[in-house]
Amino acid sequence: MERCLKTADDDPVKAVEIEACRIHQEDIEANHRMGDLGAEMIDPESAVLTHCNAGALATGGYGTALGVIRSAWAQQRITKVHVDETRPWLQGSRLTAWELMQDEIPVVLQADVAAAHLLKQGDVKWIIVGADRIAANGDVANKIGTYQLAINARYHRVRFMVVAPFSTVDMTIQRGEDIPIETRNSAEVVSIGSKMLAPPKVDVWNPVFDVTPAELIDVIVTEKGVIRMPAKTGMAPLAC
Repeated sequence: MERCLKTADDDPVKAVEIEACRIHQEDIEANHRMGDLGAEMIDPESAVLTHCNAGALATGGYGTALGVIRSAWAQQRITKVHVDETRPWLQGSRLTAWELMQDEIPVVLQADVAAAHLLKQGDVKWIIVGADRIAANGDVANKIGTYQLAINARYHRVRFMVVAPFSTVDMTIQRGEDIPIETRNSAEVVSIGSKMLAPPKVDVWNPVFDVTPAELIDVIVTEKGVIRMPAKTGMAPLAC
């Protein structure tokens, strides 16, 4: 936008509006591209699990992880979507479950801690999540709880897919442990609205994200293409 303003003529507001619309359209096209690429890998009659919200409300209008789910549903590849509530902000409950219901995609909401027990049942074939940042080696930072899902997936032989635009990839960060992890206010953990859930003054650790190592990820989907087994190659094949 700064570059756009510097090159604008008499009407900088109009120039910025045009650029914003271009970016918006580019994002929607990228989401549909990722949706199609990810859906191709899902076998028919599969149930899937997602965490947090990576849908229309988090993007230009289609979604990354939910874009794959939407495309797979349209292609009759998935039977239902299990959604973690995603504590402490409950994005899964408040956003993802709502989005899926609007699209009339079968959705089952669950507590985050139910995921391992669910995967043990054998119905879920893929875990599909978004990403907030991807390191050069394929390590992925995403909403807290993603890492434990990846561990559970590997134990139960469930495949793990990360879906994110290539702008999420930071080739200046070599590995996930170098990604800064934000921690937030304790009130998000000890209360919901005005309702207290914990003793006053209890110590709280509230990291917003965690890092999933590349070796626990089966595939990373971007609009530029797909990286299978990112632990072997990192993100370099898509960086040119």
